[in-house]
Amino acid sequence: MKLDFQLKLEQTQKLIITPELKLAITLLQYSALELVDYVQEELLNNPVLEIRDPEEETKDTETREELLESHLDSQLEDGGFSWEEYFRDVDWSSMEKNSLQPSEEQPSIENCAGETVSMMEDLLGQLRMMRLPPREYSMAAFLVGNLDQNGYLRGDLDELAQSLGVSEQELTRVLLTVVQRLEPAGIGSRNLQECLLLQLKNIENPPELAVQIVKNYLPAAADGRFRHIASRLNCEVKEVQEAVDFIRTLNPKPGSIYGEGDEPRYIIPDIIVEKVGREYVVIVNDSATPQLTISPFYQRLLQNGNSDESLSAYVKGRFEKALWLIRSIEQRRLTLYRVAQQIVEIQQPFLEHGIKQLKPLTLREVAQRVGVHESTVSRATSNKYLQTPRGLFPMKFFFSSGLTGEDGEGYSSHTIKTLLREMIEREDSQNPRSDQQLKELFEQRGVSISRRTVAKYREELCIPPSYKRRRH
Repeated sequence: MKLDFQLKLEQTQKLIITPELKLAITLLQYSALELVDYVQEELLNNPVLEIRDPEEETKDTETREELLESHLDSQLEDGGFSWEEYFRDVDWSSMEKNSLQPSEEQPSIENCAGETVSMMEDLLGQLRMMRLPPREYSMAAFLVGNLDQNGYLRGDLDELAQSLGVSEQELTRVLLTVVQRLEPAGIGSRNLQECLLLQLKNIENPPELAVQIVKNYLPAAADGRFRHIASRLNCEVKEVQEAVDFIRTLNPKPGSIYGEGDEPRYIIPDIIVEKVGREYVVIVNDSATPQLTISPFYQRLLQNGNSDESLSAYVKGRFEKALWLIRSIEQRRLTLYRVAQQIVEIQQPFLEHGIKQLKPLTLREVAQRVGVHESTVSRATSNKYLQTPRGLFPMKFFFSSGLTGEDGEGYSSHTIKTLLREMIEREDSQNPRSDQQLKELFEQRGVSISRRTVAKYREELCIPPSYKRRRH
């Protein structure tokens, strides 16, 4: 067998992701805020890019030119131009005053969000109002600093006392007599039982049965074993249920009323849907994205040429990247518009009549209508929101699996969950329906569903099983 080397030409096809395609794919999956951040970063890195704002630039230019021409004419008629007189004649105070005053009315104070206060700031403020001795204040502030976001004290008191350099008994006394007296009631608890007992203690004449249940039968109450509790406490099952209902009015997470202590976060919709007449109009919300353009200075620099080859190559590279970015942003806008238009067309019954008319929808169905790949639709709907007359929804909300009824009509999983919640809300509280009975109700409506699917949807809705929903 002879081995040798040969040169041979052949044509092959390969899929290569160009830098321009990679940029378009990356921008497509960005949300509105992420796109703004990316554009701002590119403006810093690429000197060829500029923000286009023709209205403001034209207005400022005309104002400056008119002001300068009026003074030039007056001074030239007198035979000369004096910069001192020019600056002296212009009423700069009035111009500054007018520029600082808004042209529109100030919004009402009711429309402004108040400053949020963190849990630690509020509790430390209460400690300062108590005028404690310095030693007790330092221990109480240390304990407050070890509370989690729900208001519970995490960590062993022995270890906390050693780290602070005090005795465990002294730190326990400060916890019980100082920290646990702060508002809201239940703050500084070490477990759920102590939290509920502190809140019951803060209530005037709390039900004695509720106190006994929290002290001795809290796990049984959570499991709905009311008959067991009634037999142990020698009372009626109905009384136990009323006491448990009272316990459920308490707050198991007292620190949650403060939230995270951060500034409120607002969602900027990527797509806005408005109803005009009988039709729904889709608008891509690109108001937050800066309008980009190519700098005229670098355009002239490329047209005139430059003897420095390295500088010319650098400018050409930046110029190409700027064009890629502008084209990719426009392509992203068109793709979002086409995808959102198909979603609105398919889900128009939901926009007209509500959640019960939401249809099951897949990425493949929208991709076939738009004429793109499923991955493109997935990127176009990822981390994006659609504002409709019925509220603000993630675009992924409109894609859900579903069931088919006997008449061939599709029911999305959101519709099934809504119907399931309504069935449970209308049931007899003394004889709640089981998952099998709920399955039979769906079949009476023409929806074929399994008992396992009913149980799964019920758990996703955080609805307990029938034996826990029973009222006595």
